Amino acid sequence: MAPERLSLAQARRIALAAQGFADPRPTGRVDRRHLRRVMDRMGLIQIDSVNVLVRSQELPLFARLGPHPRTLIADATAAGELFEYWVHEACHVPTHHHHLHRWQMAKEHKWRRYWDLHRRRPDYLDEVLRRIEMDGPVAAGDLSERVGKKGQWWDWDDAKVALEHHFWNGTVTATRRAGDFARIYDLTERVLPAEVLARPTPTERDARKELLAMAARHHGVATLTDLTDYHRVKNEPSRPLVAELVEEGVLREVQVEGWAKPAYLHRDATLPRWIRRTALLSPFDPVCWNRDRTQRLFGFHYRIEIYTPAPKRVYGYYVLPVLWGDSLAGRLDMKADRAGRLLLVQGAFAEPGVPAGPLAEALAPELHAMAGWLGLDDVSVGGHGDLALALRAAVGHYARTR
Repeated sequence: MAPERLSLAQARRIALAAQGFADPRPTGRVDRRHLRRVMDRMGLIQIDSVNVLVRSQELPLFARLGPHPRTLIADATAAGELFEYWVHEACHVPTHHHHLHRWQMAKEHKWRRYWDLHRRRPDYLDEVLRRIEMDGPVAAGDLSERVGKKGQWWDWDDAKVALEHHFWNGTVTATRRAGDFARIYDLTERVLPAEVLARPTPTERDARKELLAMAARHHGVATLTDLTDYHRVKNEPSRPLVAELVEEGVLREVQVEGWAKPAYLHRDATLPRWIRRTALLSPFDPVCWNRDRTQRLFGFHYRIEIYTPAPKRVYGYYVLPVLWGDSLAGRLDMKADRAGRLLLVQGAFAEPGVPAGPLAEALAPELHAMAGWLGLDDVSVGGHGDLALALRAAVGHYARTR
């Protein structure tokens, strides 16, 4: 039997519905029930420390819920509902998924820094663990032996390497310090609920299979590489598991218009008639974190330019894709000027063929809502980009008439 065929527009609506963009935003008080609904749609939220606008993990909640208490994630973590682990990348993950990642925790670490530390200071890892056991939670700085100024990015001393190794293998887990976002490490059994840790540990094969099924539900429709990318599992061990999921009726093979490879539709996927949502997406939102999938699904070429030298940037430093209906219709280079209490749109760009006026009118209330959510007083639009003029006019009109 030939696979069912989906148009690209249908695939987009299925994917966006799977990620929660067909769900209405709350109209009243937003609380942890709404966070649970988002986590059910997404499965995880990627963490990033860049704070030029707001840390990336807050943006998927704003995109799906609108303004909400900014302590939702921290409060859920403190209540034992979320934990942090390396899944897609560093992510907030529901604690009831903890057992699905234990196979990864149990694997021998291939990290060169760990083995170098183990060779030089074979007892140091145990010393760090004893310190946490006796004295309680620590940050890497509490144990640091660094001499001289810290370098940039991944310049970790022995204390940080030891803590990250224990974090990787699940011996410790981490929360985040409110002031500087540093990881605070503590024994896992002192942080996660006992009933979570008591859940039986599945085999690696069963855990991989469950993660693939979850990835399919979060994507709605996806290729094999889309599925394996979601939780960063390998392709080859996943192929027979995906075949089993097809045989069991969890997935159905489909052909998506323009896609060279087969795709898989989850049995719970829905196809809404339309997506009526305007949203600013984090660079690490599951809708756009896989750049190849973003290109295939939306025809949207996206590369984050944080690491690109300023003169070579095309769009800007921290650029958010704009979801408008069922398309990625533009991109905004965003910054929070906290001293000036302004939300800055430093660059605004529409995709080819997208009408600037209507897109700008759709974005204006979203930008003002974001400014209020971040405790800023107003929105300021700069002159860079083909959408800038229309967006400045729309933002100003909205501010005068709301």
